[in-house]
Amino acid sequence: MSSLNLYLVAIAIWGSTWLAIKFQLGVVAPAVSIVWRFGLSALMLLAYARWKKLNLRFSARQHVWIALQGVFMFGMSYVCVYVSEQYLASGLVAVAFSIIVFWNIILVRLFFGTPINPVAVLAAALGVAGIGLVFLPELTSFSTARESVFGLGLSVIGTLIASLGSMAATRNQAHGLPTVQANGFAMLYGAISVALYAVLTGDSFIFDWSFAYVASLLYLALFGSVLAFGAYLTLMRRIGAERAGYAGVAVPIVALVLSTVVENLRWQAPMVAGVALCLAGNILMLRGSGTRAQVAAEELPRA
Repeated sequence: MSSLNLYLVAIAIWGSTWLAIKFQLGVVAPAVSIVWRFGLSALMLLAYARWKKLNLRFSARQHVWIALQGVFMFGMSYVCVYVSEQYLASGLVAVAFSIIVFWNIILVRLFFGTPINPVAVLAAALGVAGIGLVFLPELTSFSTARESVFGLGLSVIGTLIASLGSMAATRNQAHGLPTVQANGFAMLYGAISVALYAVLTGDSFIFDWSFAYVASLLYLALFGSVLAFGAYLTLMRRIGAERAGYAGVAVPIVALVLSTVVENLRWQAPMVAGVALCLAGNILMLRGSGTRAQVAAEELPRA
């Protein structure tokens, strides 16, 4: 697939996962649902790798780096987002998560020595400002109460953790680790880390056998995790974490469009202006000069 198609696949799937997540809430604790989701995704990927006779043997050091990718990208970042939504409106969480584009720009500079691209910074600023306009009512109604501040801080920490996961994935790709097998083990490690969190917080490991829960879980595991993350990480291998991370800005816009169709959302002037800014940022980011993060990463010593 072309880079553009990979990007569109990732944001289209992730933009629709909010519909499936709604059916995950209620009977099963959110952290436990994350365990089921990524545990099932890991099983799918590793079973596929086994069926295709792909190499599943990695050194202990490689497993450590794969585990870091999994704990950050598929584990703790999801826990932070889920918990923060207990204290914040989903729109505020979307605004906070959109700053992952800035984290990626900073971290590829820090870890890989990549010069900061002014075009990428401008595109990121346009995108985050656009998301802010889209969710302006939630921003203006933000309370400085301790619970709200805690939720906001947790969502920002979650974006940093997710970005660290992208850095670990970039490093793993630069060292030649195959996407399918690495993702399979990374999702397994991510599920284990969330399971430990669930044990510590006293969540019950129950399962909801209703059609809605099972169907939404299968959608999240196969499409939201296996396919979307596969597309995203393949895209990241091609164009770098800076530009691929812009999906964090585009996903809420896709969700907004779907909400218009499914929930008859009424658009207002700030939302239209926000979407326009996001689209402008997308064009700048995807058509701007390519990042050198991947080149710098490939110069690292091989594991």
